[in-house]
This record gives sequence, structure tokens and C-alpha cells, in this order.
Amino acid sequence: MDIQIFLRVVTVFIAVVGFVSRPYSVSAGDIVHQDDRAPKKPGCNNNFVLVKVQTWVDGQESSEFVGVGARFGTTMESKEKHATHTKLTFSDPSDCCSTLKNKLSGEVALVHRGNCKFTTKTNVAEAAGASAVLIINNKKELYKMVCDQNETDLDIRIPAVMLPKDAGEILKTHLKSNSSVAVQLYSPQRPLVDIAEVFLWLMAVGTILCASYWSAWSAREAAIEQDKLLKDAKEEFINAEETGDSGVVDINSTSAVLFVVIASCFLVMFYKLMSFWFVEILVVLFCIGGVEGLQTCLVALLSRWFKRAGETFIKVPFFGAVSYLTLAVTPFCIAFAVIWAVYRRISFAWIGQDILGIALIITVLQIVHIPNLKVGTVLLSCAFLYDIFWVFVSKMWFHESVMIVVARGDRSGEDGIPMLLKIPRMFDPWGGYSIIGFGDILIPGLLIAFSLRFDWLAKRNLRAGYFLWSMIAYGLGLLITYVALNLMDGHGQPALLYIVPFMLGTFLTLGQKRGDLKILWTRGEPGRPCPHIQLQPTQS
Repeated sequence: MDIQIFLRVVTVFIAVVGFVSRPYSVSAGDIVHQDDRAPKKPGCNNNFVLVKVQTWVDGQESSEFVGVGARFGTTMESKEKHATHTKLTFSDPSDCCSTLKNKLSGEVALVHRGNCKFTTKTNVAEAAGASAVLIINNKKELYKMVCDQNETDLDIRIPAVMLPKDAGEILKTHLKSNSSVAVQLYSPQRPLVDIAEVFLWLMAVGTILCASYWSAWSAREAAIEQDKLLKDAKEEFINAEETGDSGVVDINSTSAVLFVVIASCFLVMFYKLMSFWFVEILVVLFCIGGVEGLQTCLVALLSRWFKRAGETFIKVPFFGAVSYLTLAVTPFCIAFAVIWAVYRRISFAWIGQDILGIALIITVLQIVHIPNLKVGTVLLSCAFLYDIFWVFVSKMWFHESVMIVVARGDRSGEDGIPMLLKIPRMFDPWGGYSIIGFGDILIPGLLIAFSLRFDWLAKRNLRAGYFLWSMIAYGLGLLITYVALNLMDGHGQPALLYIVPFMLGTFLTLGQKRGDLKILWTRGEPGRPCPHIQLQPTQS
């Protein structure tokens, strides 16, 4: 296989992986196990909140842990300045399922999960004089503490917080070494809108905008070149397909459906094989695709200033004819990707990941085209159903959302897969990232790029064309996704669930109203007169 073809295949494959495992939620220590079906009743109707547990060991500030507040008990203080430092004491017995042997005087009780109800533990700790109770889970994940249907003893006047197992073990170690441990419990509220979401929205819209203009410009240049060849040919027959861009792949309706089926198979494979080494393989593939994308974008950009270097070629083993400009740019792209891969766990590595990701997305939108609205409708509709099934319906078979598990990188020891754009949340006390997967940009981007190619070939202005309105529809759909994300308290929301109806509804309605729907649906480009045909003037 030619090395250039191999690199393009890897680039498209990484785009497929980005579609397969798109993330949907803000990563900030979100609650893992859901239990929203548990009954709410008086005394057990709190909203689930994340709780910060700041610790001090022998008077020195130490680690900060994240827990989750129970549905019962008093609500948690939201401001750090109002939260008090309280001594932490290990309960005796450790599961707090029976009357404590040690009497407490306002201390916070640290207890094991044990074999009795969460409400029983909290009542026992309150009766012993505790001001709060920290319950250590038997797993690393957080768990929502709820009430049973028939519970009645719910007059609980202290807060209860679940801690993950690793955090509890650290606190136990300090207490067993006879250290003095104090804790501060509070639950700061997230801002309604974080500036990171605004920047991420602009990044997604800007990426599609750049990719669409590049795609439309290339299509127009190819059409102009084709018209010149047809006009210059006297008696020869020129096949239009041979004058087009051979590097472009047009997908059809069958391949659009097959794409989603294959993506589902890949998703299940990722779900079953997710591990540290598997994510490392994806990182390597992402770097290869990122290098190809960054190189393609830089060469196209720099060739305007270094035209001679871009048009002068040298033969390189395995690569064939390569321009001098490509040879100059490629080492920089490789070094950039390698440095990102090595240092990808540091705080500002998201910048390099976003640069590689944006370049890869733009390149894929140059390689893959949809030829008409019919294929675009099939592709977006299948992606819409794919989202609904693997985010929501998959819980019925796998007991957890397969899409969200893969996107988070559970069981891998990594912070998720790299096929996403992300920005750190700037004013969120919980930290984390606002993130969007490649698929939520690529799939709509294919239809938007098609709309601009159609507008330019039809010589329509923005208002009379389809590009402006499809961009507005995408922007509104993505905006509604973030609104739903905030209303759902950060829980995963599939972006295409909102974007697809906006875009297809806008495109189909405008096409029908303007009388272009048949052309858009079948041919996908306006008719152009043959330059060989000379129209004769009509005689009056």
C-alpha cells in the first residue's frame, strides 16, 4: 500500500474512532452510579451534590477529596468560608451499624460501608454526638445514597457523605498512625455557564467554518479546471471523473449505514478491551492522524507564501514525489505530536491535543464528501439513532451506558481517549474540562461543507444559499446541547440528539420552499452548461 494512502486511511480511521466514542459530559468528578429511580419522600428528598472534603493532618493542610452527599440528612454548606474545621474520628464499631462505644462531641465520624442501611449508620452516628458522617465506599467510584421505600426513621439532622475507597484508606492510615486529622465539608455550586463552554462552541463552529471554505474552494477550483479542459478539447471525450480530485472520497447511502454499523462494532470492542495498553494504541494512532492533518493544513497554508517550494518535488523512498515544502514541514509536525504524547498528562497539554484534533478534522472534511442531501440525511439520521441507542438504550443490556464508559476511559487508568477537543473549566470550583468529541463536529461538518460547495457552484450569496442557515442550525443545536447539559447537572448529553433535528429540519424546509429539494436530494450540485454548446440567438 502507498504510504500516502496508508496515512489517509489512518486519518479517516481516527475520525471513525472519534465518532465511535464521543464524550458527552463535563469531566469534574461526576457521580458514577445512578439511582434516580429510588423514591423521594419527606426527609429523603435532597438533590445529589458533590462534596469537597478538605483535610488537615497535624495542623498542616493536606489532601482534598471529593465525595457525594446523601439524599437524606441536612444539606451541605455551599461556601468554603462558612464551613468549619472539624476533628475526624474513626467509629467503633467501624461499620457504625450498632451503638458506638466511643462517644463523640461534634466530631465527624469515619465509617465503613458495612452491612446495614446508610440511614442506620447516620442515625447511630448522630445519636453518638457526631456532626457529620463520612462513609467509605468499598469501590473507587462514588455511589448515591438513597432511602428504601418502607423507611420511616428519617429525622436525620447531620449530613452524610460517601467517599471513594482510596480516599477513605488515606484517612484511615492517618488516624491509625495517631495523627490529628481535621476535615472541612462544603459543596460549592457550579456556575450556570462557564467561559470554557463559550470557547469550545467557538472552536467547534470555527473548525467547521474553516473546513467548509477550504472544501468549497477546492471544489470550485476543480470545477474551473474541468471547464477549461472541456472547452479546450476539440474532438476528444473527457471523462469528468478523471478531471476531479482523486483524493476525495464520496460516500453513498449504503456506506453511510454501514459506517454506523461498523462504528457500533468498534464501540463494543472498545468497551470490552478498554485498558491502559489499548488507550496507548489509540494515542499512537491519534498522533499519526494528527501529523498527517497538521502537515496537510500547514502545507496548504504556507504554499501561498512559498509557492515555488510547494510546486517543486523530490522523489523520496516509500513516499514517492514529495514537495520541498512538505519535507520542511513534516519534521516539525512529527516533533509536535511526539512532545504532546510524552507530556499529555500535564495541565496545559490540552492545547496540543486541540491543535492536532482540529487539523485532523479539517483534513478529514477534505478527504470525505457527501455527494447529495440524500446521503447526508441517511448519515445524520443513522448517527442520531446511534447516539440514542448507545447512550441510553444500551443500559438495558450492559447495565451502564456503553458510550459514556468508553468516552471516560473507565478501566483504562487514563483520563479518556484523545479523540476529543477540550478546554479546562475556568470558573468551576470542581475543575475538569468542557469537552466535545470529533464526531459531533465531523458528522454535521460533512453536510455543512456540502452546503457551501453547492452555494459556490450555484453562485448564490449567503442569504440565498444554504451554508449560512446550516451553520446557524448547527450553532443553535450545539448551544441547546450545553443548555441541556447544565440543566441535567453535568450528566452526559449526546450532542447529535439536538444538532441533527435542527440541521435536517432547516435544510429540508429551505430546499422545499426554494424548489431546490430535488436537485439537492439527487444530483447534489447545480447543472452547468457544456462549454461546447453555443446557444444561437432567437429570431423575432
